Amino acid sequence: MPDIGHSSLDIGHSGEIAPAVLLVLAGPAGSGKTTLCERLVAEVPGFTRVVTSTTRAPRPGEVNGTHYHFFSPEEFDSRIAAGAFLEWAWVHQKNRYGTLASSVLDPLAAGHSLVMNVDVQGVDNFRRAAAANPELARHLATVFINVPIPELRVRLGGRGESDAEIAHRMQTAERELLEIAKFDHLIESHDRETDFSALLAIYREVQSRVASISKSTL
Repeated sequence: MPDIGHSSLDIGHSGEIAPAVLLVLAGPAGSGKTTLCERLVAEVPGFTRVVTSTTRAPRPGEVNGTHYHFFSPEEFDSRIAAGAFLEWAWVHQKNRYGTLASSVLDPLAAGHSLVMNVDVQGVDNFRRAAAANPELARHLATVFINVPIPELRVRLGGRGESDAEIAHRMQTAERELLEIAKFDHLIESHDRETDFSALLAIYREVQSRVASISKSTL
């Protein structure tokens, strides 16, 4: 288990509070990106999950503002018109999902590091938003979790999915792999511990970058 104690990640060597970062993870189904996000929040002090928004109805046990911001289609439309979203998209041509600027910029301003996983389209939208927002660009780092196609097929098969669903996900994965060069960081997936150690190393590297930029602007 890597050392993720408060002193090593939350406080710098000089005793200063470590800078907040926004890690946006993407990768094919079966890459383990959701597990990595959940573990980062659970084990690294100061990390929280970005609460995204959706037009779908809450499922049993889901709490508005905790699991998602649940909006009616009309409410979602009004926020799109107001430019409130950093990114949004239709999912399965049924419901819309998006990330409010306030759900990202407010926690970062308060010193909270954030992690989320989105599809490659969502990452592109974040890049465009960062190009127009220097504060977002300062904190943002994109990470792709890569799994070799043969291994990915094995992982998906182990999840009990149908042959048709596996074939669909494999086609999506092949398209996603074409986007790797656009990402700031790449994790070649091996196993859960190795992948998490790699993500922690990226986190430290991004922290150092954000700290350097912050000092240069003082």
